[in-house]
Amino acid sequence: MPIKSNGPRWPRAMLFPLLLFLALAAQAADLADQRVQFREAMELATRPGGDWKRLAAGLEEAGYPLAPYIEYTALRQHVAKVDAADVKRFLARWPDSLPASDLRDAYLRELARRGDWAGFRAFRVARPARDLQCHALEARLAGGETLDYTDFESLWNGSQALPAACDPVVRALRASGALSDLRVEERLGRSAEAGHASAAGAAAALLTGARRNAADRLVAALKDPAATLAKAKNWGDEAAAREAVSFALARLARRNSAAAETAWAGLQARFEWQPVQKNRILNAIALYRSTSYSDDAMARLKALPPAAEDDATREWRVRVALASGDSAATLEALDRLSGEQQRDERWRYLKARTLDKLGRAGEARPLFAVLAREANFHGFLAADWIGEPYSICPRTLGGDPAAQVRLERQPDLARAFEFHALGKLPEARREWNFAMDKLDAGERERAADLAWRRGWYDRAVFALSKDPDTLRLYEQRFPLGMEKEVRAAAAAAGVDPAFAYAIIRAESAWMSDARSGADAYGLMQLLPGVGKQVAREAGLPWSGASGLFEPSYNVRLGTRFLGQMADRYQGSPWLASAAYNAGGAPVGRWIGARGSLEPDFFIETIPYRETREYVARVLAFSVIYDWRLNGKVLPLSVRMPKVGQAYAASGKDAARKAVVCAVPPAGGAGDDTAAE
Repeated sequence: MPIKSNGPRWPRAMLFPLLLFLALAAQAADLADQRVQFREAMELATRPGGDWKRLAAGLEEAGYPLAPYIEYTALRQHVAKVDAADVKRFLARWPDSLPASDLRDAYLRELARRGDWAGFRAFRVARPARDLQCHALEARLAGGETLDYTDFESLWNGSQALPAACDPVVRALRASGALSDLRVEERLGRSAEAGHASAAGAAAALLTGARRNAADRLVAALKDPAATLAKAKNWGDEAAAREAVSFALARLARRNSAAAETAWAGLQARFEWQPVQKNRILNAIALYRSTSYSDDAMARLKALPPAAEDDATREWRVRVALASGDSAATLEALDRLSGEQQRDERWRYLKARTLDKLGRAGEARPLFAVLAREANFHGFLAADWIGEPYSICPRTLGGDPAAQVRLERQPDLARAFEFHALGKLPEARREWNFAMDKLDAGERERAADLAWRRGWYDRAVFALSKDPDTLRLYEQRFPLGMEKEVRAAAAAAGVDPAFAYAIIRAESAWMSDARSGADAYGLMQLLPGVGKQVAREAGLPWSGASGLFEPSYNVRLGTRFLGQMADRYQGSPWLASAAYNAGGAPVGRWIGARGSLEPDFFIETIPYRETREYVARVLAFSVIYDWRLNGKVLPLSVRMPKVGQAYAASGKDAARKAVVCAVPPAGGAGDDTAAE
């Protein structure tokens, strides 16, 4: 006889979902407990004598991804006293892991500090860090080996300063004659050409006698070109003097082209220049006279001997011609570009535009037609000129549950995702990069997709922005993260959400903890002073610069600041983009000098390369985000009103363009998705 139950009887169809729900809830509770234990164990691991082992053992047994970091932290904290056997045991228990790699490197550096070269050799495996490569060579010297130049060649053949760990190896190779004066002078020359004064100084210090004097003169030219040129008035016509003066003039031209031109006029006849020296000087003066659009810029560019020209001077010849409004000179300059340059979409577009300006529409249209099938700034503009829809060819990833499970179980990726969940973003990125090096192309693609699905957008952006095929994964590369917040903030600031998204994407690529060398913070890369001012004007709290790392807060302030920039220029997105990147003062100067140019020509004549490329990137990203948000898009040309004209803000009634996937015609460059 069946036993009766007074409890509820669940229909069989509901039983499995209920059990699954309960299992997932239990799993989430376990993970939450493990995270608490991990934080506690990590705190104990940083203390001398901290009792972290019990918690670490429990987390390791439970399979918590970050368990190895507990013991790593304890060993790393006291690496100067740690026993070699403990290090070996850790490396054996966590082979081919990032914490094991980091511990090995730290222990190798400690052994090198002690001068324990026998111990170093026992632990050493090939490491990419330059200081460890040099320590390994020193260990070989300590073991009685004789080094050859080829042992050091890969390190020596750069132009940047070597780490101090390389000094003993350099001394040994100099003493043996393997590092000859000629090789030292070659490195000195490479460093000087690259503008690395400290590396050049280190090379100069290895020389003696007349060679040292000549090298010191060259280093002084790099560090203080104006002082060198002042002294050069009293120098004799010697090879070392000519070399130093040529570098000083080239260096000064970058900082003050007018001063370099004056100095050149006084020194030109004093020395019997070698062609390479004279070309170095003429190139630098012509180039930097051009970047400031000096009156003599075109004359200097035209006067350059062919051997003194390079890609930079050829590009600037186009820009100077554009700035003057001389279409014939622009076309001539475009035709002088190198073959590689002429294949770039920028110059192909400008050639089509210039031909059209010259009344040669029949020649321009085929060029526009090819470009119009490319998903980039110039491709979108080309499509507008010939009235074609935009061509964007998205690709989607097919489902592969088995592959996803394998990736989720990959230990390095598991650690990366767990660090990300804990908000430890630098640590998460290090584990991610470590994992990427182990994956093949298909696995990297799926790992990026997995990161996107988990809201770790910047990893997808960076991982998928290198290969032509992955560039077409628009959903992952242009994520609609924080959509509710971005739409609300954009509406409050009076800017198009697609424009706000484009700024986020261009500024930080969705790295919420991004901090630039200029001290800009967060998703929209706000300077603390700007953030504080905007917060005060908006009546929002201000808790210091670190608050800008909070994504929602950053977006609220960033969109308001973007709206302020747009208001300065009658709402113009392209001018607002330029001001957001470079500041209002430079944009004001550029408008004063070249404000009558058409917007696409104006953008190409922006003196700052970063801003020039930034504006084009933001505008292209605006089109892509508009497409992602709305299907049809506001034409790019509408986002680019002439200077002084009001921007017709996009609304429901605005005319919008269709987006299709057009097959590139023969010879076309295809879809490069608004190249990063």
